[in-house]
Amino acid sequence: MQSSNTQPGVDHQLVPCPEVGCASQSASPSRFVQFVSIPNPELEAQLPKTLHFSNQFEGRMELYADTTTVMNYLDAHQGWFCRCAHPMKVDPVESNGYILSLGRYGSFGFEVEPQIGLQLLPQKDGIYRITTIPVENKFDHCYQVDFQAALRLVDTSGDEENTSSPVKTTVEWDLALDVAIVFPQFILRLPRKMIQTAGDKLLQQIVRQISQRLTKKVQNDFHATQGIDCP
Repeated sequence: MQSSNTQPGVDHQLVPCPEVGCASQSASPSRFVQFVSIPNPELEAQLPKTLHFSNQFEGRMELYADTTTVMNYLDAHQGWFCRCAHPMKVDPVESNGYILSLGRYGSFGFEVEPQIGLQLLPQKDGIYRITTIPVENKFDHCYQVDFQAALRLVDTSGDEENTSSPVKTTVEWDLALDVAIVFPQFILRLPRKMIQTAGDKLLQQIVRQISQRLTKKVQNDFHATQGIDCP
């Protein structure tokens, strides 16, 4: 959302936002440049600064099948990923990438409609990794997302001697997320600690909501496509 502090009679110029680097070396930085309005050249040094918001998240879900069946399902992400991400808009990119539109979020009158590019890497030694890919968008804010996740499959069938124990695989994952945003000047007039606290809480809320929704949908989709009754 554009800043509403434009003043009549002031010489406004368009200058590029500084590019925001990723926290991880494995994620390629975005190459697009967006623009913000500043009153005059003398205030160029007062361009909005980049603020980073981060979240560490751990999750798990239980799938009632052997590890090989779960692995075959996860490998075929071209099917389940788009189905389970709905109602978020998903645009496939090449063979392993997806661009997700997460919806509209905001605080203090500043709203964004974030997109995130994710690449689902082939599993290696039983570990699936998801990393960030660059996204070119048309929004009038400048931000960068660094998403690094790892998923592990654990056989949790229980005691092999107990034949009544169902075959079960647990998918455990951890996520390290960093979001960097170049805010408009009217937001930066607020206390920096207030902005940081509100941003961290909002990011935590977004991650928790999306994770819970995706977990439930993946569980339902897996058992439905495999013809398995979920206890």
